[in-house]
Amino acid sequence: MAVIGMKTRSAQRRKTRIYGTVKYYNQAAKGRIVDLSDTGLALDLGSPFHAATGSAVKIETEELGILEGTVKWSHRGRLGIHFRPNSNASAQVQSYFRFFHQEIRPVLTR
Repeated sequence: MAVIGMKTRSAQRRKTRIYGTVKYYNQAAKGRIVDLSDTGLALDLGSPFHAATGSAVKIETEELGILEGTVKWSHRGRLGIHFRPNSNASAQVQSYFRFFHQEIRPVLTR
């Protein structure tokens, strides 16, 4: 069901714990990717990072390699990044989920 005036996400998001570095010109900040899809990611930052909405950034991780994207939003130490459509980011993300990602399962207690 679509709600008038609200955007819907086209790509399924998955929770992750991937550590990496986001770079913008001479700035770099370490962070953790907490949400990942074929089209973008959400990154919790470990330090201040000043990149305006629309800024082109690079994210470097051991698991995914180098991803290029655009800052879509920034809120309380978290960035939303949309991958560049002409990059190979989608293939890198699909490969990560196929070969490396393990679903985070809740711990059951009695």
